Amino acid sequence: MGFALIAAGSLLGPSRPDEQKLSPYECGFEAFGDSRMKFDVRYYLVAILFILFDLEIAFLFPWAMANESLGLVGFTTAIIFLAILAVGFIYEWKKGALDWE
Repeated sequence: MGFALIAAGSLLGPSRPDEQKLSPYECGFEAFGDSRMKFDVRYYLVAILFILFDLEIAFLFPWAMANESLGLVGFTTAIIFLAILAVGFIYEWKKGALDWE
């Protein structure tokens, strides 16, 4: 079914390329340099750390919404979770993973 829909779209769809459609977009000028240039590993490391901490903080929202019904047990588990998160953050900070020199 998927192949049939792709084939029908390519056969029946209009194909009128012009200069405007084939021009580079987003930046407004022709690309220069190699498109496969290497990025620094620190860029990816900071991005992964951001996603990691962002997701861990998102786990605090259910605790915040159910704070009254969880009582002292819920508060204690939230504090333990935050302590583990803080230890991981301090470890990464001390190792220099967050430095962007």
